[in-house]
Amino acid sequence: MTDIKKLVGESLTEIIEAAKHGGPRVKVGLMASGSELGCEELALGARLALETGSIVQPVMIGPRVEGFDELDWIETDAGSACEAEIANALEAALKDGRIAAAVALHYPFPLGVTTIGRVVTPARGRAMLIAATTGTSSANRGEAMLRNALYGIATAKALGIKEPTVGILNVDTAQPVFRALTRLAERGYKVKFGSSVRKDGGAVLRGNDILAGAVDVCVADALTGNVLMKMFSSFSTGGSYEALGWGYGPSCGEGWKGIVSIISRASGAPVIAGALSMTAAAAAGNLPGKVAEEIAAARKAGLDEEIAALTPKAAAEDEAVKAPPQEPTDEELHGVDVLEIENAVRALWKAGIYAESAMGCTGPVVKLAAKNTEKGEAVLKENGYL
Repeated sequence: MTDIKKLVGESLTEIIEAAKHGGPRVKVGLMASGSELGCEELALGARLALETGSIVQPVMIGPRVEGFDELDWIETDAGSACEAEIANALEAALKDGRIAAAVALHYPFPLGVTTIGRVVTPARGRAMLIAATTGTSSANRGEAMLRNALYGIATAKALGIKEPTVGILNVDTAQPVFRALTRLAERGYKVKFGSSVRKDGGAVLRGNDILAGAVDVCVADALTGNVLMKMFSSFSTGGSYEALGWGYGPSCGEGWKGIVSIISRASGAPVIAGALSMTAAAAAGNLPGKVAEEIAAARKAGLDEEIAALTPKAAAEDEAVKAPPQEPTDEELHGVDVLEIENAVRALWKAGIYAESAMGCTGPVVKLAAKNTEKGEAVLKENGYL
């Protein structure tokens, strides 16, 4: 009888919580250590998210922080704040369904996966998505920005914006990407272009437009987007504390099923709370499904042809290079430019070293076996990649 009463009580609690928050709560994991502002700042962000009345149910992952017993915890060794241990616990919780999504300070996204951030624009206080802010959706800049546009649209729709307006920041490759999107639209892909606030208008945006939040989705390369995120989130604090916005956003990629959002080590409690709430909304809105829908619709309108047109033709010698036999890659080499990452991997292949490209929060990495680290670094230096 006691067990039945307990089950009934738990069920009633869930019903009441769902009614209060407009739907069932979404459990989102949050790394509980690694912030430059201290573990307490992360816990404060989770507490703030819990108090806002959103659908998020934060789950702290890491050593327990005193004074935050009202939060749910997946505890790791209390005597250790080892990020690898916390990351492993986060992965396990995602895999077994204890959490539906996660917010991390670092995550080694594979090449092809990027994140879509969200900021408060200062001129008019509007929210604007920046596509993208970490990771990279392709080693080819043109393809990356085109995919970023699709992923930005998908994220906006997952957050409840039915017809998001889109603009492309006037950086290198903006015009070819705009033309590619225009051709996709002419062949049936539904995209709603926004317009510059300047007199001459147009969907290719200048600095004035992003300050004003002229569009729902601002498309850029991930490195530029990362800088914009930091500027928008901490312009009022001198840079040491990110006080505004929703963080660097949830992960998107073709075939990517997980939802892992990124915050930085300088993200303050308000941004952490925003990131948790946005991640819960993206999970509730089936972000991976929305990405798949946008990709399918764009592909039907000629996405592959547009990607081919935006892709520089590789030299025949490079195309002929084959990877050596695959082996575990338990070490990383940093410092290779994102536009050269695939060529760097091929250079290692030529030298008989198996390697893979990947993308971390600090930039691209070359993954290889630890036994080949010294030789691999020498090869990359010899070829001018390091």
